[in-house]
Amino acid sequence: MMLLINKNKAALIICSLLIILSQSAAFAQYTQPKWWFGVSGAANLNFYSGTTQRLDNSLIVPTAFHKGNGVRPFGSILIEYRPASVLGFMLNLGYDGRGGKFDDVVAPCNCPATLETNLSYITVEPSLRLGIPKSNLFFFAGPRVAFGLQKGFEYTQLKQEDKEGDFSEMNTTVFSGQVGMGYDFPITSVNSKISASLSPFVSYHPYFGQDARNIESWSVSTVRAGIALKFGRAVKVKEQAPVAAVPARDITFTVRAPKSIPLKRLVSETLPLRNSVFFNEGSTSIPTRYVLLTNSQASAFQEVSLQNEQTPNIDGRSARQLNVYYNILNILGDRMRANTSATISLTGSSANGPAEGKVFAETIKQYLVSVFGIDASRMATVGRTKPVIPSEQPGGTKELVLLREGDRRVDITSASPELLMEVGGGMMKPVQILATQVDPLDSHVIFNVNGANTVLKSWTLALTDESGTMKRYGPFTREQESMTGTSILGSNKSGTYKVVMEGESKSGLPIRKEATVALVRQEETIDKGYRYSILFDFDKSTSIASYDKFLTEVVSPLITSGSTVIVHGHTDVIGEEEYNQKLSTSRATATQRVIQKALTNAGKINVTFETFGFGEDVNRTPFENNFPEERFYNRTVIIDIIPGK
Repeated sequence: MMLLINKNKAALIICSLLIILSQSAAFAQYTQPKWWFGVSGAANLNFYSGTTQRLDNSLIVPTAFHKGNGVRPFGSILIEYRPASVLGFMLNLGYDGRGGKFDDVVAPCNCPATLETNLSYITVEPSLRLGIPKSNLFFFAGPRVAFGLQKGFEYTQLKQEDKEGDFSEMNTTVFSGQVGMGYDFPITSVNSKISASLSPFVSYHPYFGQDARNIESWSVSTVRAGIALKFGRAVKVKEQAPVAAVPARDITFTVRAPKSIPLKRLVSETLPLRNSVFFNEGSTSIPTRYVLLTNSQASAFQEVSLQNEQTPNIDGRSARQLNVYYNILNILGDRMRANTSATISLTGSSANGPAEGKVFAETIKQYLVSVFGIDASRMATVGRTKPVIPSEQPGGTKELVLLREGDRRVDITSASPELLMEVGGGMMKPVQILATQVDPLDSHVIFNVNGANTVLKSWTLALTDESGTMKRYGPFTREQESMTGTSILGSNKSGTYKVVMEGESKSGLPIRKEATVALVRQEETIDKGYRYSILFDFDKSTSIASYDKFLTEVVSPLITSGSTVIVHGHTDVIGEEEYNQKLSTSRATATQRVIQKALTNAGKINVTFETFGFGEDVNRTPFENNFPEERFYNRTVIIDIIPGK
């Protein structure tokens, strides 16, 4: 039956084996050696095509032979090198039988004639081995170099004597190629030092390059099917310490909810006035985002006009508060106009050199002279390459564009107390603003998952009310998250919720915690509160001395016994998110310590602190991060004081 298989059937066999072996692929369960040695045995299904008629130099048969086939043995010793699970190399050195029988022909004497061949070679077959990940299936392809070994024939024709001999004009060296596939079945234990496998394989050797002789056109195609026995010394893998299961008790889950959820709060805010004006790259003009007045507008301008209530924002921080800063030159002009003895220094900085820095300073000076009528002798100008307190640090390589934008500025300083903070220092006096907060921070429900950073991959929340309606939130990775009480309640005035925290530990274990929270919406009353902000220089967590004094002498006296103080720290987007998270927390806790010390010294009791670090969280930052002044204002700690009832 096999002798009758043609090339189309052989191709069908290869495709069928490919599908079967691909579907039966299994995950390797043993340590894979890099080097393998073994033997293989196979059957070559040889297919003849072309023409042969001259058998040797003295015998030309009367009728040419064209097609034929046959089965002959193949055997080899083999070496495999598998440095990785996918790519490897194979080498077979062996005996390669390519004999067969041509289809019978009829000689002119009406006599049947047959021709059988006994071709064999010593073959060298290097191949590239391609393994399939998480499977024992592999493919291979490469060249074949064969050296002639046997070239005998046996010719029979009715009514004449049989002829035997060796073909003449044979190609003693044959260069061809092959492509194939196989599957490794491990036959040893995973704990065995010696690994062994049985590997059935099939390959196809096309007729390209396989002309048997250097005359005529006889060529051979072969389908080879067999099995290999391979051995390798298993590589001893260092045992990894098992990942300890994380007991649920190592994760604590708590929920903090307000007794009642305030919808709005009227706030008297003390907004620090950043004493810098930032210039755009490639320009020495004051940027158009700053509010620049005409002479008539300047005559009517008063700082107190900026204290009117601002448009409320969902996080309690009005976007129009930045508009107060953009009036910094007008505020400065108004203050200097009202205090005729006050003097200032304008220090311009530019990476292009002190000369351009001084141009920046002179531009500011000229605006104050021409628009507000300030005497030029009251303003000194200086040029520098970098500010006195720069953002770009020596040796820094990351986010230099943003840092250099922050260093392209004019800093305003003064020794006149009329321009300074009430408690002294180098900062300008803050501006008082009346604002309405919507959904202030004390209306938020805080979810704490202590240990999430070190133990969990992520965690989610599911809140279910009394009617069975569920709301899902997450996934989260930080230890603390918050949501507004109004977003949880929706249109309900009150509700009790079952809270389920589900997480996955880094070792793959599920963790589940439950809690209950009751929420009540406050009536449409507007409480009165206070807000103070302090600013930090780039990458600094310690407040300057003037702020310590400001917190002690100005902020702390406004905090009465029974009050709630919410301290929240923020950063800009420069730097790694995880680092900024820690930095904002450090800023907030440092601020809390200063206030707590002052309250203790004053004998104030029953003051509740809620301190958070929000890092660079864009949903929490006071401002955007598009301009350097926005990033400078985001380097802040905000203090909300809610007086006790």
